[in-house]
Amino acid sequence: MPVKNLPKNLVGKTLMQISDIHVGNRFDYNFIIESFVKAQKLNPDYVVYTGDFVHYENKEQFDQLTTVMKNSVKGNLGTFGVLGNHDYGEDWLENDVADTIVAILEDAGIDMLRNEQKSANGLNIIGIDDFWGTNFQPEKALLNTNKNEANIVLCHNPDVCDLNIWNDFNSWILAGHTHGGQVKPPFLPPPILPVENKRYSAGKFDLSNNRTLYINRALGHLWQVRMNVRPEITLFELDKA
Repeated sequence: MPVKNLPKNLVGKTLMQISDIHVGNRFDYNFIIESFVKAQKLNPDYVVYTGDFVHYENKEQFDQLTTVMKNSVKGNLGTFGVLGNHDYGEDWLENDVADTIVAILEDAGIDMLRNEQKSANGLNIIGIDDFWGTNFQPEKALLNTNKNEANIVLCHNPDVCDLNIWNDFNSWILAGHTHGGQVKPPFLPPPILPVENKRYSAGKFDLSNNRTLYINRALGHLWQVRMNVRPEITLFELDKA
């Protein structure tokens, strides 16, 4: 991950992205715990979570999430997260659900960014709240961004990349949400993607103004079917652009 203005002391450090763990009753969430334990062995310097921590049905998910996050992966230099649409409960409108999830995650050592930015040892992490949720304020998140610093944006839904909000931001954007479609027929695009821009499936995309988007394929899922789309935890090595 070549980042503009990256301090020399961060060259070679690692940043891990985890997305869409969807803790709930759709699958055995011990898979997430086991994946976290494996990821911890990689000893990442930064860890970022890009939303959809739960598949919310009722308050049971709060206890389930608390159990899972006792094993959460944390970075040596910083751990950050943003919310996804499922973290806002029914119809993505339940602010109290989102607030409770944020409290659980903060207690687990994750610095949740809700349209704000924080610097950690020379890397500036900008967190945009979910596009479909009730607290989407990208202008607030990007306000006072210094293009002469090393910046990375976290946002759950990659459709945000096509909005007229970015001004002169010219660095990396990390997203999730799509699960890579979960099913990808050979030589064809995924038939189902929950985004307006159907180009945004998974992986790396070069965008205007020298922005780079990376879409994580998700660690969890809503439906227990995957084909040609493996669950993913992404590990980047930081470099100076």
